Amino acid sequence: MAYLQMKSGTLTRAVHAIMLDAANRAVLPHYQHLAANEISDKAADDAVTIADLESEAILAEALAQLLPEAAIVGEEAVHADPKVLDRLSDALCWIIDPIDGTNNYAAGRPPFGILIALAQAGETIGGWILDPLTGRFCSAEIGQGAFINGEPIRARGSGETPPIAAISLLYADPARREALKTHIAPHYHVVDIPRCAAEQYPRLVLGINDLSLFERTLAWDHAAGVLFLNEAGGKAARVDGAPYRVDDDRKGMIAAASPELWDGLTRRMAALG
Repeated sequence: MAYLQMKSGTLTRAVHAIMLDAANRAVLPHYQHLAANEISDKAADDAVTIADLESEAILAEALAQLLPEAAIVGEEAVHADPKVLDRLSDALCWIIDPIDGTNNYAAGRPPFGILIALAQAGETIGGWILDPLTGRFCSAEIGQGAFINGEPIRARGSGETPPIAAISLLYADPARREALKTHIAPHYHVVDIPRCAAEQYPRLVLGINDLSLFERTLAWDHAAGVLFLNEAGGKAARVDGAPYRVDDDRKGMIAAASPELWDGLTRRMAALG
C-alpha cells in the first residue's frame, strides 16, 4: 500500500499490529530466558541478543510488505553493514530499533521497548513506541498530534522545583562530562537515565521528567520519540535550535516537556560554549 494512499490512522493501526507481533513472537518469549550464548557484545557496554535479531527480522519483513516503496534501516542491519545508514535520506524510509534498552532486556529487567519511525527525505513523519511488558503504545504522525493507547495526550511538566532532568553522560567526553556536572546539574533535580529512549520520551510527556539531555542521537533511538514529544506540545531539538533530522549524524540534543523548559536548559548550555 502506497503511503500517500493511506487514510489518517490506518498506518498507525498497521504498525501497532506489526510491533505487537514482534513483541509476542520474539521479544517476550526470550525475556528472562536468555542463555549465555544468546547474548553478545557489539561494542563495550552495547549488547545484542537473539531476540533483537529475531524482532528486527519480523519487523523488517512486515514493514516492507506494508510500504514496499520504503527503504529499511534497522539497528542490527546497520551493525552488519554500515552502508545501510545511507538510506536514511531516501524519499521514504522505515527506521527500526527491534529492542531499545537491550542492556536492560539482557539483564532481565525493564525498561525496554520497540521503536519504529517513518522518515521522508530525512524528516520523521511517523513515530511509534511500544512497551511490550505493559502494552503502552505511543504514536504520532506529523501534524496529527500525539496519542497513548489511542487517546490524545499533551505533554505536561512535573511541576517540581527545580525541574527534574535526566542527563546522559555516557557518550560525553571527559571535559564535557565535567562541565555538565559542574554548570548544568546543580540547577536541576537530576535523576538516573533509564538507558531506554522508548521509556525516556514517554516520561517527558507524562510529567515524570521535565528534561532530557542527550549526547548520542542515533536515528533508531530518537526519531520516533522526537516526533511523539513535539506532537504532544513538548520540544526536542538540537542545542542550536535546529530540528532533528534522521540523516544528521552530529551529537547533542535537548528534549523537554515544554518549549519554556527547553529554552531554560538551552540558555545554560550556550554558556558552556
